[in-house]
Amino acid sequence: MRKITITLGAVASVIALGSFLGDGKTSTTADHGIDINNIDKSVRPQDDFYQFVNGTWLKTNPIPETESRWGSFNELEKQNKAKLRIILDAASANKTAAPGSAQQKIGDFYTMAMDSVKLNAEGVKPLKMEFALIESVKNTDELMKEIGHLHTIGIGPLFGGYVDQDPKISTQYITQFYQGGLSLPDRDYYTKTDERSLGIQKAYVEHVTTMFTLLGDKAEVAGAEAKVVFDIETNLAKASMTKVELRDPEKSYNKRTIKELTELAPNINWQVYLNSVGFRNVNDCVVGQIEFFKEANRAVKEVSIADWKTYLRWNLIDGFAGKLSDNFVKEHFKFYGTTLNGIPSQKPRWKTSLEATDRSLGEVLGKLFVEKYFTETSRKRVGAMVENLITAFRVRINSRDWMSASTKAAAMTKLDKVMKKLGYPDKWRDYTPLEIKRDSYVENIIRANKFEFNYMANKLGKPIDRTEWGMTPPTINAYYNPALNEIVFPAGIMQPVFFNPDADDAVNYGIMGAIIGHELTHGFDDQGCQYDADGNLKNWWTPKDSANFKAKTDMLIKQFNNYVAIDDMHVNGELTLGENIADLGGLTISYYAYLKSREGKPKPAPIDGYTGEQRFFMAWAQGWRGNMRDKALKNLVQTNPHSPGNFRANGAPSNMQEFYDAFGVKEGDKMYRPKSERAEIW
Repeated sequence: MRKITITLGAVASVIALGSFLGDGKTSTTADHGIDINNIDKSVRPQDDFYQFVNGTWLKTNPIPETESRWGSFNELEKQNKAKLRIILDAASANKTAAPGSAQQKIGDFYTMAMDSVKLNAEGVKPLKMEFALIESVKNTDELMKEIGHLHTIGIGPLFGGYVDQDPKISTQYITQFYQGGLSLPDRDYYTKTDERSLGIQKAYVEHVTTMFTLLGDKAEVAGAEAKVVFDIETNLAKASMTKVELRDPEKSYNKRTIKELTELAPNINWQVYLNSVGFRNVNDCVVGQIEFFKEANRAVKEVSIADWKTYLRWNLIDGFAGKLSDNFVKEHFKFYGTTLNGIPSQKPRWKTSLEATDRSLGEVLGKLFVEKYFTETSRKRVGAMVENLITAFRVRINSRDWMSASTKAAAMTKLDKVMKKLGYPDKWRDYTPLEIKRDSYVENIIRANKFEFNYMANKLGKPIDRTEWGMTPPTINAYYNPALNEIVFPAGIMQPVFFNPDADDAVNYGIMGAIIGHELTHGFDDQGCQYDADGNLKNWWTPKDSANFKAKTDMLIKQFNNYVAIDDMHVNGELTLGENIADLGGLTISYYAYLKSREGKPKPAPIDGYTGEQRFFMAWAQGWRGNMRDKALKNLVQTNPHSPGNFRANGAPSNMQEFYDAFGVKEGDKMYRPKSERAEIW
């Protein structure tokens, strides 16, 4: 069972605007936190709050040619990358860095990534040995050995195999197997037959064909090879669970002994695979999707070794194409960047090289980032907000009339045990065994991937490491991990517009507080609520409370199903349910934490004509501003558990009476929902 790590990740009424937005005559602070120049006053907040807060910004901030979207996250990411580039340029220029030091590792890695002259001269040669290993496969045992090897170097053919916490015994690590082996974003890309899907399938086969020709295969051979790849992947896709089905962790928890796994899929030599990846002394495992592994078992027997080698060659070149010569990079981008997401132009090399360095040496680079740019002041202030949010959440839990006393007590225990990680790890990863050299970009990536895989494999039989982070410090995101019952906020997101130390509390609670509340609420969304205080997949609800909870969350499903994202594509309310619960819960909890922070203080004066309550909600909407290309939006709606930003900005407030009171929303306004149709959960 794959770890569930839940990330953050984008009219009618005649009420006069001025009656609810102040007269604009009050004094302002030095740093307002909300740029009123971004407001579109032609739109009433009671009709489309997102457009009101962000309309002018949306019109004046087109998407850069190298991006699929542009919004608050991207603006901050641009600032972070500029800072990281300074660190990497300095390290790259440092020819005297001590061997094995952070400067040497990131400097050599970045230098090799930037060396386009070397990469263009080499072409596909850096993968010569890997292709030779694939070509040497003669039978299904050797096939499983090679699949295992590819898994260790970051390539994922056929299925996923890894080590993680046992979802039902959270104090132990266990080997887990999960559906996989697909190159398109989701199984539905293979199974749907609408015009868009068929067009993507056709373009995908053409792309695979082109990549095989770049490897030197003749056009007619490459076309046949592409069909082989597509057929194998389509059969795997048909046997895969949908993204909505995968949201039920119980469905993906099927514990088996290795003997039972062998009985389930006897054509796969599991011992050969386990030896190949270095998973030692494995007795039990978790099989994520039974039907998928039945199909994998059939395919291993019935697909010819020649076709399997074609499939593995494809996986290898697909995985490394963006790290080779320009012809491979451009073709790879043409499909995944332009065809799937509508991006016209590639990013400059320094950006892709920086991103690769962060992926391969995340905590090495991250440690230098926080030492140079992150202040303890921000960490402490966000920490104080976290405590305030937890306090507010306790009050909210106690006030729920749909929960029994026993379920409330269990919820309180879980909330009390939430582990908080802020800014950066207290214990940094040791990268000493990882060798990085100025010899080859691909070799550096392979060494880094092997290092990461071995680090994971070596967890078997050891105590759970509760200090680990799943994101690097510069990351502009946050997450909740139910297996550890932890909330994690990297340093990257503790910056404006998400956290502004110079802004008033209304702004910081409106977005950073809501993000904190969002992650806390993930512990109590439709997935997180299935895990207990210690991170075990275990029911702690009474049947009646579960039924009450489902009735309330069903209201959110219906609401978001009614949102039309683009053309005739509706948001998938079931797929996005967890994030929508977290948005609503997070914003509600943060609102009351904000009110609590004002106790004993004079009521804050309006700023730029807006009250504290109004600025709270405006900060929320400001955080989700963004433009997105049509193809990227369609991709997001089909595959992503997060709703588009405009619906996140409007969806949660439309369920809150506090928002109605702040902006005078009345029946007949487009933001209005009858009380009977509002979802009030946490």
